[in-house]
Amino acid sequence: MTPLSPKRRQLLDFIHQFRQQRGYGPTVREILRARHVSSISLVQRDLKVLEREGYIRRDPGISRNISLTDRSGDADEVPLLGYIAAGQPIPVPQSEAWHEAPLETLELPAGMASDKSNLYALKVRGLSMTDALIDDGDVVIMQATNTVNNGEMAAVWLKTEKEVTLKRVFRERDRVRLQPANSQMKPVYHDPENIEVQGRVVGVIRKLTRSG
Repeated sequence: MTPLSPKRRQLLDFIHQFRQQRGYGPTVREILRARHVSSISLVQRDLKVLEREGYIRRDPGISRNISLTDRSGDADEVPLLGYIAAGQPIPVPQSEAWHEAPLETLELPAGMASDKSNLYALKVRGLSMTDALIDDGDVVIMQATNTVNNGEMAAVWLKTEKEVTLKRVFRERDRVRLQPANSQMKPVYHDPENIEVQGRVVGVIRKLTRSG
């Protein structure tokens, strides 16, 4: 088996996401539009490679003929637990933001997370992480942990405010800086005793369509 190039791995992940959200596979033209490829022939070439390597199947007698095989990856399922703010923090648990039972179960695209232990998913609300290519409505895959390195994106519980937010975390002497990934937004600062890291971002499942 020939290792997939990053471009073809991204195409395979797109097919995973499309099927997960729609319940059926994309057409060649939908792939062309969504991935901004210059020609149908380039899409067909990459699909032929995925088919030859055993990652997908295509039935010439069906219009939406792209389906996945077991070879497409050892699909892991993670629970979608609720929402997280990329902007103003969402109160937790006093609002509908988090749930004891999963809202639904998501199938991870192949190769998204190398360490698959203690994973869960949250849907993003807000625009504070758009420079990190995390938009409103995207889903972040989190790994439960209480520690992160400086600069890592994390779900942070604010104890006094009883709110949770998604930001990059930086420890600076006697304070912690929670930094948005949006040049139009300013960082916020907290006493280290007021924050509790609940997980780090290890992957993103992006919406297939964007407004505007």
